[in-house]
Amino acid sequence: MSSAGLTATGALTRLALRRDRLMLPVWALVTGGMVASGAGSLEGLYGTTAQRAELAASMNANSSMRSLYGPVFDDSLGGLVAWRFGTFAAVLAAVMSLIIVVRHTREEEETGRQEMLSAAAVGRRAPLTAALLTALTANAAVVLIVTAGLAGQGAAGALALGLAIGGTGMVFATLAAIVAQLTESARLAKGLTAGVLGLAFVLRAAGDSGGADGGSPLTWLSPVGWAENVRAFAGERWWVLLLPAAAALVQTALAYRLTARRDLGMSFLPTRPGPATGRLATAGALALRLQRGTLLGWSAGFLLGGLVFGGMAEGAADIVGDNEQARRIFERMGGQSALTDAFLATMVGLFGMVAALFAVGSVLRLHGEETSQRAEPLLAGPVGRLRWAAGHLAVAFAGPVLIMLLAGLGLYGGHGEDLGPLLGASLVQLPAIWTLAGLAVLLWGAFPKAAVAGWGVAGTCLALGWIGPALDLPRAVLNLSPFGHLPRLPGQEMAWTPVLALTALAAALVAAGLAGLRRRDMPS
Repeated sequence: MSSAGLTATGALTRLALRRDRLMLPVWALVTGGMVASGAGSLEGLYGTTAQRAELAASMNANSSMRSLYGPVFDDSLGGLVAWRFGTFAAVLAAVMSLIIVVRHTREEEETGRQEMLSAAAVGRRAPLTAALLTALTANAAVVLIVTAGLAGQGAAGALALGLAIGGTGMVFATLAAIVAQLTESARLAKGLTAGVLGLAFVLRAAGDSGGADGGSPLTWLSPVGWAENVRAFAGERWWVLLLPAAAALVQTALAYRLTARRDLGMSFLPTRPGPATGRLATAGALALRLQRGTLLGWSAGFLLGGLVFGGMAEGAADIVGDNEQARRIFERMGGQSALTDAFLATMVGLFGMVAALFAVGSVLRLHGEETSQRAEPLLAGPVGRLRWAAGHLAVAFAGPVLIMLLAGLGLYGGHGEDLGPLLGASLVQLPAIWTLAGLAVLLWGAFPKAAVAGWGVAGTCLALGWIGPALDLPRAVLNLSPFGHLPRLPGQEMAWTPVLALTALAAALVAAGLAGLRRRDMPS
């Protein structure tokens, strides 16, 4: 590789870090902080050696729990942190990394900004190198946070866990670099890479469900399984870290080879062109066509996730045993009735918070269409702004109805009881989802430069609902999320007041956002 191909790499890296100066610290702190704070929360729940040993034995005996979290390799406090948070932290690092790389490669080309930058003295491989260096910086920050936060449990174990999480992130960063060369759309590049991540998680889950030693061939086929098999705090297997390192190097070399063989803005799998006739003759039909792939992917994922979590419901009691503090955490997360209902309510709530990410992303598709100037040809014809926006908003607000219903059906299929209450519990999440989507509409319509803050709000609500109860955060803090006001179903009585209030708030936010859209210039 000639040095000329890397010209201006430093400048592009500094630009990427500046553009992501808010997103990267938040991702790194949430991912690393979740792991680092896990020791304190688990120590409060399982403070004695006997309690930790009992938890480890019950988890390793429960195939459903192994498929979700993986096996427990050591019953020390550090070992339990690696078991409880390691897999999910690795997944979060992977999501962070693929977003960073696609954002600074394919998305830059798609919007035309890379063409403008390449008019200066910029090497062909410089944008890709800058994106990978940015991802490396973010993952290094996660490694440092995890290592520093868990050093008190054992420096070697803390470093091993941090490197396992960061290594998983870099595997998917370099995979995203390859997919960004193959596809013409940033959204498709993110979707395909996320699909591979989902497959890796399923392979790891399938492998772990069959045994408690992490030695299944399916587990070894998954980069997420590699992170697990580093065995932090349980006689570290340092050699396993060579697997993500080798995968990242091979994928980086392939990505460089691909980027050298294509023109700027082109791809190896170009989008199939076609006339906007028949089913694509209206703005709403076009919006559905643009977002149907994403909607179908989310629908399939929620149905599968419902089946998996529904099958775990009967084993929920094994998670807490006789531990009253753990029982109270589940009750805070998912209701105050039977533990099985509390577990199902917890899962429904998590599905709702994740579905909010779909809704926000669907709304912000409008922002992407505007900034990439694809909206201008439509608005130049007999299509008004509100009519154009309505097509995408219909997907953003109706899509969660479909995926939450499928989540409820999946929970019923796995659990086998109470279809009506599970569907009702799933639909109760919609007002909170719509509220976050409405806030995204307001930001895009009235304050377009701040539109991406919608991701930050949705991510914060997800973090509050996911780890807030385990950290015993005050109710006032948990209620900052709209999900904190919803009734915990199944298990509690239905409360219509917060549901109706959130629905009205969502409608008001949408109306305000559309009013702002009518008054401002386009593109912003």
